[in-house]
Amino acid sequence: MDYIKTNKAAWEEVFDNRKQGWGDDNHVKLKSEKFAFFDDDLKELIKCMDFKGKNVAQFCCNNGRELLSLVLDGGAQSGTGFDIAENILNQARETAGKAGITNCEFINCNILEIPESYHNKFDFIFFTIGAIVWFKDLTVLFEKAGKCLKAGGKLLINDGHPVLFMIPHPGEEEFDGNNLNKFAHSYFRKEPWTGNQMGYISGDYENSSSTFTDYSHTMGDIINALSANGMKTVKLDEFDYDIGNIGSDIFDGKGIPLSYILVAEKT
Repeated sequence: MDYIKTNKAAWEEVFDNRKQGWGDDNHVKLKSEKFAFFDDDLKELIKCMDFKGKNVAQFCCNNGRELLSLVLDGGAQSGTGFDIAENILNQARETAGKAGITNCEFINCNILEIPESYHNKFDFIFFTIGAIVWFKDLTVLFEKAGKCLKAGGKLLINDGHPVLFMIPHPGEEEFDGNNLNKFAHSYFRKEPWTGNQMGYISGDYENSSSTFTDYSHTMGDIINALSANGMKTVKLDEFDYDIGNIGSDIFDGKGIPLSYILVAEKT
């Protein structure tokens, strides 16, 4: 699990060096916009789900803005956010305070080591963009998620599509702006990805932190890992637009799957 320790250090480093004002006004948007921070398709799905009296959780919650939005506008009984970076969670707590949201807590821990006191607690768990890539073995990740879900509980993933990892992006040597349908990486890649930038936080898309390590997973990897842990996929929608703010919006609308929403239910 050394890669998780180094990722924790990198996340905390990049947040310490974040661009001025990043995330500081999230409470304003929370109070002025319904289901803020959700993309349109996810927003429409969330609006159709019943969270009244439910306990919800976000794994890899970052600065908590999506969880806070869901609890505030969805009417959940409680929200719990888990993340590995303590300083980012401090911003989540500050945002909750500024927005007057009192029924959310934020827990600093390795997701794979969430305490047993949270097992069988949640009616709904969700992962958003760029969360599951931080785990080498999805079977182990979804084992923990399954333990934390109640029977009949639902798990939602809204993320970049696995095909997105095949496409060379601006800044990569293989990128060709005149041939956007070009693929440069294997769909079945098992080797980790490494880099040292998290530009959407730092504003520096070249060198913003020590090294991050993440992993790509096929759609089969995702669904099979859910199934292995007693979760049946009940919905899978795929979209031809990017939700990751990584510059791949230049591929939007060109028939390439770039994002997806998956819902699974614990049997």
